[in-house]
Amino acid sequence: METAFDGFWEKHQLKMEQYLQLWKFEQNFQEISKALEFLMTQQRELSDTGENVSQVQQRLSELGNLEQSAQDLTAKAHMAILHGHQMAASHHYALNLICQQCNELRHHSDTLLEEIKRKNNRLQQTLDLLTSLQQALECCDEGVYLLANQPLDKCQSREGAQKALQDIEKFLESSSLHLNIDPQALSSSFHLILTPELKARIQMVQIKLENVRSMFENRQACFRKLADKQARPVQLVAPRPECPARSKSPLFSPKHGVDFNSSLKFSFDISLPGKKTSRKSQNSRKIEVVHNYQEKRNSLQYYITDSEDSLDMLKSHVIHELIQTERVYVEELFTVLMGYRAEMDNPTMAFLLPPLLRSCRDVLFGNMPEIYDFHNNIFLHHLESCLEAPERVGCCFLERREDFQMYEKYCQNKPQSESLWRQYAESLFFQECQKKLEHKLSLDSYLLKPVQRLTKYQLLLKELLKYSTSCEGVQELQEALVAMLDLVKSVNDSMHQISITGYDGDLGELGKVLMQGSFSVWMGHRKGPTKMKDLARFKSMQRHLFLYEKALVFCKKREEHCDSYDKRSSYSFKHFLKMNAVGITENVKGDPRKFEIWYSGREEVYVVQAQTFDLKMAWLNEIRKILFKQQQLIKDEKQVLPLCTDSIQLSPPLSNGKKPRASVSSEENDSERTSPGAMENLASSSQSKPSKPWTGMSHSLEICEGLEEWSSHHYFSTCSDTEDEDGNQLSPGKYKALADCKKRDSDELLVKNGDVIQLMHEDGEGQ
Repeated sequence: METAFDGFWEKHQLKMEQYLQLWKFEQNFQEISKALEFLMTQQRELSDTGENVSQVQQRLSELGNLEQSAQDLTAKAHMAILHGHQMAASHHYALNLICQQCNELRHHSDTLLEEIKRKNNRLQQTLDLLTSLQQALECCDEGVYLLANQPLDKCQSREGAQKALQDIEKFLESSSLHLNIDPQALSSSFHLILTPELKARIQMVQIKLENVRSMFENRQACFRKLADKQARPVQLVAPRPECPARSKSPLFSPKHGVDFNSSLKFSFDISLPGKKTSRKSQNSRKIEVVHNYQEKRNSLQYYITDSEDSLDMLKSHVIHELIQTERVYVEELFTVLMGYRAEMDNPTMAFLLPPLLRSCRDVLFGNMPEIYDFHNNIFLHHLESCLEAPERVGCCFLERREDFQMYEKYCQNKPQSESLWRQYAESLFFQECQKKLEHKLSLDSYLLKPVQRLTKYQLLLKELLKYSTSCEGVQELQEALVAMLDLVKSVNDSMHQISITGYDGDLGELGKVLMQGSFSVWMGHRKGPTKMKDLARFKSMQRHLFLYEKALVFCKKREEHCDSYDKRSSYSFKHFLKMNAVGITENVKGDPRKFEIWYSGREEVYVVQAQTFDLKMAWLNEIRKILFKQQQLIKDEKQVLPLCTDSIQLSPPLSNGKKPRASVSSEENDSERTSPGAMENLASSSQSKPSKPWTGMSHSLEICEGLEEWSSHHYFSTCSDTEDEDGNQLSPGKYKALADCKKRDSDELLVKNGDVIQLMHEDGEGQ
């Protein structure tokens, strides 16, 4: 019985020991299985592709860390499997369970390592593909930069063309590996890893490579032609004989019986004064002159032809540059709109986007979508159609002149956009978008592209105009250049306008801003006998003037320090003058930079001093245009509407303190007398009417002396009347009435608009 008990105990003890081993094995199995499942989950969450190099590199780094953890865990799993095999070899009672768990550990370990290896291969291939594409794009950017910075003027010479050609060939040689990649071959090589995003990236790179290659080919062809033309020697050929006898004679000598006077007669035969020469010497001199003339003429004709060819090539180069840079510009706008603006609607990026920024994207990007649509759908196609017809470039700009006004809206929004950008420049959203686009520069640099492009157009048009002096379409090209310069000026003026503060009303009702600038201003009010010379004793004020179509606005410039980045000017509104009651005096005694602006019949007079004489004349020209336009509108209305009982006032009303009289006087040499301001050129003379006393006139009458010398000025004088204005009288002569006037207390017309009046006498009171 003791033997039986010992046998039972041994079996029981062995079973207990195996049970303890199995418990430990299962516990280890559960821990390893959970760890393998956790790593498998991490592996599944890790993408096997990427949109840019940095993203793929980051995922490869994460996958490397995961692989290291998997290797360590797999080693533990192999130890557990080995222990299970040992247990099975010792005839463990749970043999089937142990084998099953060992197989599970081996399967999960192998699956995890295989998935990690597969993803590592895909990510590595994606990295290779994206690296190749990125290097190709960088080479394209470097190539465009090289072409854009080549001095075109210096390349017109042989040495300059050869040097530029060498630079291009050197660059192409060093970058051939990246510039000559075949996107189609890349697609075939990496077809297993291609995603829709990668296919789009390859297509974009292919388009850019084709554009850059085309730019280099055109530039090389241009420079080679220039270098070959310049390097080709001019072959000196004897002049073509005009007489058969001359061609038979080996020597040009009188002894051969050749009559040079009959065979070579030129109007520029030169004889030396004061010297008598024989007929032989005269003939010799003629022969020398003829040879010299023929050789120079042949050489001149060659160089003229060569110069024309060079100009055609240079013009073609400028047009190619205009079109290629337009394509790059459109591509950059598209990149910004898709890579930043559209990403604000991407749900996967929502957690990175500040909530307030989402509602302000129209402020940040302005009307860039409108600008992109115009250039991509309209203007780029118009420019490309000019590739074979360079004379159409000017018309292309002129036809779309109104569309370019959208840039004014974009530039007016730019200060708000910059302020918003500074608030969110460090946002993770913008950083992530920049990484995806692989941009070296941040978003604010690309938001400046429309402003830079606007100024680039006029530079390219200037270059094109320089090489198109005698070609078709020069007039349109000149007008296009003027239009783009006016647009830049208009945009600049509008940028100042949005900084006006304190104006109670809508500035848009005043019309378009024509000019703006800072001036020194003296202001005086004309009351009673006060002399305008007293203005000289007043202190000048610094005012910033805005000239609108309907008003002249006076502001005070103030510097505002908004933050450490921004120092902005604002303009505090002071007052304005309606242009329909404004007159000007061109010259003011004492300084050629000064001119007068007078208002309401000199009730208010402003002496304005510009910084330069040219600036003064520019303002006077613009004011003249406004006044001429106003007068023309009044005349057009008078031709349509019937005559009214009240005459139309063409000049500022006179002071109530004195009787109506003309606001101009005859022009004299005296610098303190006001010269006449005329309204229009007379095509024919009207019939004169008898003179009547002027005391009955109820409205002012603007007249001009010198019917035969009628000029085209309005509301302005050439000299300031600062001392003896009240003493000026009209000289006897012919004048033209510019308004209808009637007798006092009567509806009878005394003078009609357009009547020619013979002035006999004027007393001190203007009667």
